[in-house]
Amino acid sequence: MATDPLAKVRNEIGLRVAEIRDAGPRLSPLDLYARMDAIRQLAAVNGLATLEGLARHSTQLALLPGHRVAVQTCLEHVDEALDSETEADCSTILAALAIRLH
Repeated sequence: MATDPLAKVRNEIGLRVAEIRDAGPRLSPLDLYARMDAIRQLAAVNGLATLEGLARHSTQLALLPGHRVAVQTCLEHVDEALDSETEADCSTILAALAIRLH
């Protein structure tokens, strides 16, 4: 029986995403920034480059007007970022995100 070596990390990220979704509008832009940056750091430490790129972009969006919609849209792509296998995946996800937000 093969186990996912990143199962613990995936679970932790899932919990953090759920906390952001549950808190929703109660979070200030700085709180959103801090929470997304924590996800970015966790992704960086564990070699999840695509998720790190998505979270980095999300932290930037968290401080701009329209941050609630932008961050929620970013969160919709977390599972894709976790499952990414190539460097091009980050560009693809960020492009899809840009189209949805434009």
